[in-house]
Amino acid sequence: MIAERKDDHVRLTVEQQRRLSGQNEFDDVRFVHHALAGIDRDDVSLATSFAGIDWQAPIYINAMTGGSVNTGVINRDLAIAARETGVAIATGSVSAFFKDPSSAETFSVMRREYPGGFIMGNVNLNATADQARKAVELLEANALQIHLNTIQETAMPEGDREFSHWQSRIEEIVTALDVPVIVKEVGFGLSRETIATLQKLGVHVADVGGRGGTNFAQVENDRRDVADFGYLNDWGLSTAACLLDAQDAGIPVLASGGVRNPLDVARSLALGASAVGASGGFLRSLMDGGVDALVKHINTWLDHLSAIMTALGARTPAELAHCDVLIKGELRDFCADRGIETGPLSRRSTRLAATEQTTGSAR
Repeated sequence: MIAERKDDHVRLTVEQQRRLSGQNEFDDVRFVHHALAGIDRDDVSLATSFAGIDWQAPIYINAMTGGSVNTGVINRDLAIAARETGVAIATGSVSAFFKDPSSAETFSVMRREYPGGFIMGNVNLNATADQARKAVELLEANALQIHLNTIQETAMPEGDREFSHWQSRIEEIVTALDVPVIVKEVGFGLSRETIATLQKLGVHVADVGGRGGTNFAQVENDRRDVADFGYLNDWGLSTAACLLDAQDAGIPVLASGGVRNPLDVARSLALGASAVGASGGFLRSLMDGGVDALVKHINTWLDHLSAIMTALGARTPAELAHCDVLIKGELRDFCADRGIETGPLSRRSTRLAATEQTTGSAR
Protein backbone atom coordinates (compact mmCIF):
# COMPACT_ATOMS: atom_id res chain seq x y z
CA MET A 1 0.00 0.00 0.00
CA ILE A 2 2.86 2.42 0.83
CA ALA A 3 4.57 1.83 -2.53
CA GLU A 4 1.28 2.32 -4.35
CA ARG A 5 0.65 5.59 -2.49
CA LYS A 6 4.13 6.88 -3.34
CA ASP A 7 3.60 6.10 -7.02
CA ASP A 8 0.17 7.80 -6.87
CA HIS A 9 1.78 10.91 -5.40
CA VAL A 10 4.30 11.16 -8.23
CA ARG A 11 1.67 10.61 -10.94
CA LEU A 12 -0.82 13.08 -9.47
CA THR A 13 1.89 15.67 -8.76
CA VAL A 14 3.10 15.66 -12.36
CA GLU A 15 -0.49 15.87 -13.63
CA GLN A 16 -1.14 18.79 -11.28
CA GLN A 17 2.04 20.58 -12.38
CA ARG A 18 0.79 20.49 -15.96
CA ARG A 19 -2.49 22.13 -14.89
CA LEU A 20 -1.06 24.95 -12.76
CA SER A 21 -2.25 28.39 -13.87
CA GLY A 22 1.24 29.87 -13.71
CA GLN A 23 0.24 32.66 -11.32
CA ASN A 24 0.74 32.95 -7.57
CA GLU A 25 1.56 35.57 -4.95
CA PHE A 26 5.18 35.85 -6.02
CA ASP A 27 3.72 38.05 -8.77
CA ASP A 28 2.84 40.57 -6.05
CA VAL A 29 6.56 41.09 -5.32
CA ARG A 30 8.40 43.45 -7.67
CA PHE A 31 11.95 44.75 -7.56
CA VAL A 32 12.45 48.50 -7.80
CA HIS A 33 14.63 48.97 -10.87
CA HIS A 34 17.72 51.12 -10.29
CA ALA A 35 19.37 51.53 -13.69
CA LEU A 36 22.87 52.19 -12.31
CA ALA A 37 22.90 49.47 -9.66
CA GLY A 38 24.50 46.81 -11.85
CA ILE A 39 27.85 45.22 -11.09
CA ASP A 40 30.26 42.89 -12.90
CA ARG A 41 29.12 39.30 -13.33
CA ASP A 42 32.51 38.03 -12.11
CA ASP A 43 31.86 39.71 -8.76
CA VAL A 44 28.73 37.63 -8.11
CA SER A 45 28.92 34.53 -5.89
CA LEU A 46 25.97 32.18 -5.42
CA ALA A 47 27.39 30.67 -2.23
CA THR A 48 25.15 30.82 0.83
CA SER A 49 25.68 29.98 4.51
CA PHE A 50 23.17 29.48 7.33
CA ALA A 51 23.02 27.52 10.60
CA GLY A 52 26.56 26.26 10.07
CA ILE A 53 25.63 24.96 6.61
CA ASP A 54 27.59 26.05 3.52
CA TRP A 55 26.13 25.54 0.03
CA GLN A 56 27.70 26.59 -3.25
CA ALA A 57 24.30 27.73 -4.52
CA PRO A 58 21.07 28.94 -2.87
CA ILE A 59 18.90 26.51 -4.85
CA TYR A 60 18.13 22.96 -3.72
CA ILE A 61 16.02 20.02 -4.87
CA ASN A 62 13.40 19.66 -2.18
CA ALA A 63 11.85 16.48 -0.77
CA MET A 64 9.82 14.43 -3.22
CA THR A 65 9.66 10.68 -3.03
CA GLY A 66 11.02 7.20 -2.28
CA GLY A 67 9.62 3.90 -1.03
CA SER A 68 8.82 2.04 -4.26
CA VAL A 69 10.77 0.64 -7.20
CA ASN A 70 9.64 3.47 -9.48
CA THR A 71 10.39 6.21 -6.97
CA GLY A 72 13.80 4.69 -6.30
CA VAL A 73 14.64 5.28 -9.95
CA ILE A 74 13.42 8.87 -9.61
CA ASN A 75 15.60 9.40 -6.52
CA ARG A 76 18.60 8.02 -8.40
CA ASP A 77 18.05 10.43 -11.27
CA LEU A 78 17.43 13.39 -8.95
CA ALA A 79 20.70 12.64 -7.17
CA ILE A 80 22.59 12.48 -10.47
CA ALA A 81 21.16 15.87 -11.44
CA ALA A 82 22.13 17.30 -8.04
CA ARG A 83 25.64 15.92 -8.44
CA GLU A 84 26.04 17.38 -11.92
CA THR A 85 24.85 20.84 -10.82
CA GLY A 86 26.31 20.91 -7.30
CA VAL A 87 23.06 21.71 -5.50
CA ALA A 88 21.79 20.24 -2.24
CA ILE A 89 18.98 17.67 -2.29
CA ALA A 90 16.41 16.13 0.06
CA THR A 91 14.78 12.71 -0.10
CA GLY A 92 11.10 12.13 0.28
CA SER A 93 9.85 10.78 3.60
CA VAL A 94 12.08 7.94 4.82
CA SER A 95 9.16 6.81 6.97
CA ALA A 96 8.35 4.26 4.28
CA PHE A 97 11.65 2.55 5.14
CA PHE A 98 10.60 2.12 8.78
CA LYS A 99 7.54 0.15 7.67
CA ASP A 100 9.29 -1.73 4.86
CA PRO A 101 13.09 -2.09 5.33
CA SER A 102 13.35 -3.59 1.84
CA SER A 103 12.74 -0.07 0.48
CA ALA A 104 16.09 1.16 1.87
CA GLU A 105 17.75 1.16 -1.54
CA THR A 106 15.14 3.58 -2.92
CA PHE A 107 16.58 6.18 -0.54
CA SER A 108 20.23 5.20 -0.08
CA VAL A 109 20.71 5.33 -3.85
CA MET A 110 20.97 9.09 -3.43
CA ARG A 111 24.16 8.85 -1.39
CA ARG A 112 25.65 6.31 -3.76
CA GLU A 113 25.08 8.63 -6.73
CA TYR A 114 26.05 11.80 -4.86
CA PRO A 115 28.83 10.73 -2.46
CA GLY A 116 30.16 14.21 -1.76
CA GLY A 117 26.90 16.12 -1.84
CA PHE A 118 24.73 17.73 0.79
CA ILE A 119 21.79 15.37 1.32
CA MET A 120 18.86 15.90 3.66
CA GLY A 121 16.84 13.00 4.99
CA ASN A 122 13.13 13.48 5.65
CA VAL A 123 10.75 12.00 8.24
CA ASN A 124 7.27 12.63 9.56
CA LEU A 125 6.45 13.12 13.22
CA ASN A 126 5.41 9.55 13.78
CA ALA A 127 9.13 8.77 13.61
CA THR A 128 10.84 8.32 16.95
CA ALA A 129 14.18 9.86 17.80
CA ASP A 130 15.80 6.46 17.22
CA GLN A 131 14.18 6.19 13.79
CA ALA A 132 15.33 9.71 12.96
CA ARG A 133 18.90 8.61 13.75
CA LYS A 134 18.43 5.59 11.47
CA ALA A 135 17.23 7.86 8.66
CA VAL A 136 20.39 9.95 9.00
CA GLU A 137 22.54 6.80 9.03
CA LEU A 138 20.79 5.32 6.00
CA LEU A 139 21.67 8.35 3.88
CA GLU A 140 24.78 9.50 5.71
CA ALA A 141 22.66 12.64 5.75
CA ASN A 142 24.10 16.10 6.36
CA ALA A 143 20.80 17.32 7.83
CA LEU A 144 17.32 16.01 8.57
CA GLN A 145 14.05 17.50 7.43
CA ILE A 146 10.91 16.94 9.50
CA HIS A 147 7.79 17.65 7.52
CA LEU A 148 4.56 19.13 8.86
CA ASN A 149 1.42 18.18 6.91
CA THR A 150 -1.75 18.26 8.99
CA ILE A 151 -3.90 19.33 6.03
CA GLN A 152 -2.47 16.62 3.77
CA GLU A 153 -3.07 14.01 6.47
CA THR A 154 -6.61 15.30 6.92
CA ALA A 155 -7.42 14.84 3.24
CA MET A 156 -5.49 11.56 2.94
CA PRO A 157 -7.86 8.57 3.10
CA GLU A 158 -5.46 6.63 5.34
CA GLY A 159 -3.94 9.71 6.96
CA ASP A 160 -3.02 10.39 10.56
CA ARG A 161 -5.54 11.98 12.90
CA GLU A 162 -3.34 12.58 15.96
CA PHE A 163 -1.10 15.64 16.04
CA SER A 164 -0.86 16.68 19.69
CA HIS A 165 2.51 14.92 20.18
CA TRP A 166 4.24 16.78 17.37
CA GLN A 167 5.93 19.50 19.42
CA SER A 168 7.40 17.12 21.97
CA ARG A 169 8.54 14.79 19.19
CA ILE A 170 10.36 17.61 17.40
CA GLU A 171 12.21 18.45 20.59
CA GLU A 172 13.17 14.79 21.11
CA ILE A 173 14.55 14.47 17.59
CA VAL A 174 16.50 17.73 17.78
CA THR A 175 18.09 16.60 21.04
CA ALA A 176 18.95 13.15 19.69
CA LEU A 177 20.68 14.19 16.45
CA ASP A 178 24.09 15.67 15.80
CA VAL A 179 23.10 17.12 12.42
CA PRO A 180 20.99 20.24 11.78
CA VAL A 181 17.22 19.73 11.91
CA ILE A 182 15.09 21.55 9.36
CA VAL A 183 11.32 21.64 9.86
CA LYS A 184 9.30 22.19 6.71
CA GLU A 185 5.71 22.46 5.64
CA VAL A 186 4.59 20.50 2.57
CA GLY A 187 2.71 23.33 0.89
CA PHE A 188 0.47 25.12 3.39
CA GLY A 189 3.03 27.49 4.91
CA LEU A 190 4.58 28.37 8.27
CA SER A 191 3.30 31.40 10.17
CA ARG A 192 5.57 33.58 12.31
CA GLU A 193 3.99 32.03 15.40
CA THR A 194 4.88 28.54 14.20
CA ILE A 195 8.45 29.54 13.44
CA ALA A 196 8.78 31.10 16.89
CA THR A 197 7.63 27.80 18.40
CA LEU A 198 10.12 25.88 16.28
CA GLN A 199 12.91 28.12 17.54
CA LYS A 200 11.92 27.40 21.15
CA LEU A 201 11.99 23.68 20.37
CA GLY A 202 15.61 23.97 19.24
CA VAL A 203 15.01 23.65 15.49
CA HIS A 204 17.94 25.00 13.47
CA VAL A 205 16.17 26.02 10.23
CA ALA A 206 12.56 26.49 9.05
CA ASP A 207 11.47 25.80 5.45
CA VAL A 208 8.21 27.72 5.01
CA GLY A 209 6.85 25.36 2.33
CA GLY A 210 4.08 27.72 1.27
CA ARG A 211 1.02 27.48 -0.94
CA GLY A 212 1.47 28.01 -4.67
CA GLY A 213 3.09 24.83 -5.95
CA THR A 214 2.10 21.19 -5.57
CA ASN A 215 -1.13 21.06 -3.57
CA PHE A 216 -1.17 17.93 -1.44
CA ALA A 217 -4.72 18.53 -0.26
CA GLN A 218 -5.73 18.23 -3.90
CA VAL A 219 -3.42 15.25 -4.48
CA GLU A 220 -4.96 13.37 -1.57
CA ASN A 221 -8.47 14.42 -2.53
CA ASP A 222 -7.86 12.98 -5.99
CA ARG A 223 -6.97 9.67 -4.33
CA ARG A 224 -10.28 9.45 -2.47
CA ASP A 225 -13.23 7.41 -3.73
CA VAL A 226 -15.39 10.49 -3.19
CA ALA A 227 -13.44 13.71 -3.67
CA ASP A 228 -15.15 15.56 -0.85
CA PHE A 229 -12.23 17.61 0.54
CA GLY A 230 -12.01 19.96 -2.45
CA TYR A 231 -12.81 22.95 -0.25
CA LEU A 232 -9.31 22.61 1.26
CA ASN A 233 -7.58 23.27 -2.06
CA ASP A 234 -7.02 26.97 -1.24
CA TRP A 235 -5.88 26.39 2.34
CA GLY A 236 -2.70 27.94 3.66
CA LEU A 237 -0.26 30.80 3.31
CA SER A 238 1.71 31.52 0.16
CA THR A 239 5.49 31.27 0.26
CA ALA A 240 5.86 35.02 -0.24
CA ALA A 241 3.39 35.68 2.60
CA CYS A 242 5.29 33.31 4.91
CA LEU A 243 8.60 35.03 4.20
CA LEU A 244 7.15 38.46 4.93
CA ASP A 245 5.50 37.11 8.07
CA ALA A 246 8.83 35.63 9.19
CA GLN A 247 10.88 38.84 9.13
CA ASP A 248 13.39 38.69 12.03
CA ALA A 249 12.31 35.11 12.71
CA GLY A 250 15.32 34.32 14.89
CA ILE A 251 16.34 31.22 12.93
CA PRO A 252 17.31 30.91 9.26
CA VAL A 253 14.39 30.52 6.88
CA LEU A 254 14.28 28.63 3.60
CA ALA A 255 11.70 29.17 0.88
CA SER A 256 9.81 26.51 -1.06
CA GLY A 257 6.37 26.17 -2.57
CA GLY A 258 5.35 27.63 -5.91
CA VAL A 259 8.87 28.66 -6.97
CA ARG A 260 8.47 28.80 -10.75
CA ASN A 261 11.62 30.44 -12.09
CA PRO A 262 14.89 32.21 -11.17
CA LEU A 263 13.02 35.48 -10.54
CA ASP A 264 10.98 33.74 -7.82
CA VAL A 265 14.28 32.54 -6.35
CA ALA A 266 15.59 36.12 -6.29
CA ARG A 267 12.30 37.35 -4.81
CA SER A 268 12.51 34.74 -2.06
CA LEU A 269 16.09 35.69 -1.20
CA ALA A 270 15.10 39.36 -1.20
CA LEU A 271 12.34 38.55 1.31
CA GLY A 272 14.82 36.94 3.68
CA ALA A 273 15.26 33.32 2.62
CA SER A 274 18.75 31.85 2.93
CA ALA A 275 18.10 29.37 0.11
CA VAL A 276 15.22 28.30 -2.11
CA GLY A 277 13.89 24.81 -2.85
CA ALA A 278 11.85 23.48 -5.73
CA SER A 279 10.34 20.08 -6.36
CA GLY A 280 7.27 19.85 -8.61
CA GLY A 281 8.74 21.74 -11.54
CA PHE A 282 11.99 19.81 -11.30
CA LEU A 283 10.08 16.53 -11.15
CA ARG A 284 8.14 17.45 -14.27
CA SER A 285 11.38 18.22 -16.13
CA LEU A 286 12.79 14.86 -15.10
CA MET A 287 9.68 12.91 -16.07
CA ASP A 288 9.30 14.71 -19.39
CA GLY A 289 12.93 14.87 -20.51
CA GLY A 290 15.10 12.71 -18.26
CA VAL A 291 18.22 13.59 -16.29
CA ASP A 292 19.74 15.73 -19.03
CA ALA A 293 16.64 17.93 -19.12
CA LEU A 294 16.70 18.40 -15.35
CA VAL A 295 20.41 19.22 -15.33
CA LYS A 296 19.79 21.84 -18.02
CA HIS A 297 16.81 23.18 -16.05
CA ILE A 298 18.84 23.64 -12.85
CA ASN A 299 21.91 25.06 -14.60
CA THR A 300 19.69 27.55 -16.42
CA TRP A 301 18.22 28.67 -13.10
CA LEU A 302 21.69 29.13 -11.62
CA ASP A 303 22.86 31.10 -14.65
CA HIS A 304 19.77 33.31 -14.72
CA LEU A 305 19.91 33.93 -10.96
CA SER A 306 23.49 35.16 -11.38
CA ALA A 307 22.31 37.46 -14.16
CA ILE A 308 19.49 38.90 -12.03
CA MET A 309 21.87 39.47 -9.12
CA THR A 310 24.28 41.24 -11.48
CA ALA A 311 21.58 43.64 -12.63
CA LEU A 312 20.42 44.29 -9.06
CA GLY A 313 23.95 44.83 -7.74
CA ALA A 314 23.83 41.93 -5.29
CA ARG A 315 27.19 40.22 -4.93
CA THR A 316 25.81 37.43 -2.76
CA PRO A 317 22.37 35.91 -2.14
CA ALA A 318 22.33 37.64 1.26
CA GLU A 319 22.77 41.04 -0.41
CA LEU A 320 19.47 40.57 -2.24
CA ALA A 321 17.83 41.26 1.14
CA HIS A 322 19.08 44.86 0.78
CA CYS A 323 17.40 45.37 -2.61
CA ASP A 324 14.25 47.45 -2.82
CA VAL A 325 10.99 45.57 -3.40
CA LEU A 326 7.36 46.61 -3.81
CA ILE A 327 4.54 44.51 -2.36
CA LYS A 328 1.25 44.65 -4.26
CA GLY A 329 -2.19 43.05 -4.51
CA GLU A 330 -3.47 40.39 -2.12
CA LEU A 331 -0.01 40.01 -0.62
CA ARG A 332 -0.12 43.65 0.48
CA ASP A 333 -3.55 43.04 2.00
CA PHE A 334 -2.10 40.10 3.94
CA CYS A 335 0.70 42.30 5.24
CA ALA A 336 -1.76 44.99 6.35
CA ASP A 337 -3.83 42.45 8.27
CA ARG A 338 -0.73 40.97 9.93
CA GLY A 339 0.77 44.37 10.85
CA ILE A 340 3.71 44.12 8.44
CA GLU A 341 4.97 47.44 7.10
CA THR A 342 5.75 47.14 3.40
CA GLY A 343 6.84 50.73 2.70
CA PRO A 344 10.32 50.32 4.24
CA LEU A 345 10.99 47.37 1.94
CA SER A 346 10.92 49.73 -1.03
CA ARG A 347 13.61 52.01 0.45
CA ARG A 348 16.10 49.53 1.88
CA SER A 349 18.97 50.42 -0.43
CA THR A 350 18.73 54.13 0.49
CA ARG A 351 18.82 53.35 4.20
CA LEU A 352 21.76 50.97 3.71
CA ALA A 353 23.70 53.57 1.73
CA ALA A 354 23.06 56.18 4.43
CA THR A 355 24.23 53.75 7.14
CA GLU A 356 27.39 52.90 5.22
CA GLN A 357 28.10 56.59 4.64
CA THR A 358 27.67 57.34 8.34
CA THR A 359 29.88 54.41 9.29
CA GLY A 360 32.52 55.48 6.80
CA SER A 361 32.51 59.06 8.11
CA ALA A 362 32.89 57.78 11.66
CA ARG A 363 36.00 55.90 10.68
